Amino acid sequence: MNTISVTAIDPSHDLDTFLRVPFQVYGTLPHWVPPLWMERRASLAPGATPYTRRARMHWWIATQGEKVVGRISAHVDPLALEREPGIGHMGLLAAVEDPAVVAALTTAAENWLRAQGMTRVRGPLDLHINQESGLLVDGFDTPPMMMMPHNPPGLGAALEAAGYAKAMDLLAYRGDPRQSFPESVRRLMDRPLPPGLVVRPARLGSSYDDEVRTMVDIFNDAWSANWGFVPFEPEEVALLGRELRPLIEKRLVWFAETDGQAVAFLVCLPNVNEAVADLDGRLLPFGWAKLLWRLKGRGLRTARVPLMGVRKAMSASLAGSMLPFHLIAALWPEVLARKMEAVELSWVLENNKPMRALAEMLCGPAYKTYRLYEKALA
Repeated sequence: MNTISVTAIDPSHDLDTFLRVPFQVYGTLPHWVPPLWMERRASLAPGATPYTRRARMHWWIATQGEKVVGRISAHVDPLALEREPGIGHMGLLAAVEDPAVVAALTTAAENWLRAQGMTRVRGPLDLHINQESGLLVDGFDTPPMMMMPHNPPGLGAALEAAGYAKAMDLLAYRGDPRQSFPESVRRLMDRPLPPGLVVRPARLGSSYDDEVRTMVDIFNDAWSANWGFVPFEPEEVALLGRELRPLIEKRLVWFAETDGQAVAFLVCLPNVNEAVADLDGRLLPFGWAKLLWRLKGRGLRTARVPLMGVRKAMSASLAGSMLPFHLIAALWPEVLARKMEAVELSWVLENNKPMRALAEMLCGPAYKTYRLYEKALA
């Protein structure tokens, strides 16, 4: 058996070497969707995003003989440290199902984080909690939706063998807009809105940037007490707006307002993974044409709701607790009009009982589980 070697990678020179690893280790994995090279370069290039400018990071690749067998990153985010002193993160994990490979990679990440003064490591996060999070541990029989991870079934056990334990599960729910809601849900959706409260579609065009800022302001407020939360910074809000703009459709984004002030929102995005699964990560020479036709011509059959929130001041009231039902009631006819067959609500923290109850009423039990792991750095 060849020795496992773990080598540090300088992303300013070897970014493509690092990005190539999932293609090398997951190329034949059922349901894995190759990421777009263009998007990955834009997200991970040093200094390209607010996160890569503020965080300390280090990356490694594992080889066994001549064969590439895995990769990992480690990062220290000052915003996360403000909320949880001593917390470091590992992520961008892609590896063969070999506990020895996973142990070698995580040891490299742990040693670096320890040298940075961290006392705990949590992950995988790509690169932070507001991006791809967790390791898939249940629900391997379907492809991932956009911005959701996919990995071999054995990686969870390999992390546990390396001393990691579950920190939190993130749940994904799948609803079929062609199916009628249960009568109990329909009654809630059909309740009249209280006076002064309206549900409206997003105002795009010249108001787009203002709508994105409002959306993130609600999100930062609604999620502020949630486990692992890190707020969006102003720079990240601008970046999010640019990234979402090609995907956002007016009547797939909804706001609830009371007396003219936005108090809740929902974002539904067409599942781009459906359009890029067979492009092998490349838009050239013909990928662009295929992608545009699938997005604008044929249309997509699946979508994901990655963002939803109700302001804390509103969520404790009866009217506030009803807002998610009214937002979903506004969304569902729109996805039906686009002939969509599935909408994923994800992800939901396992300890977020109100949101889990809502998702289970709408969709039934969770169909995928993603796990975040943690380990003390003694």
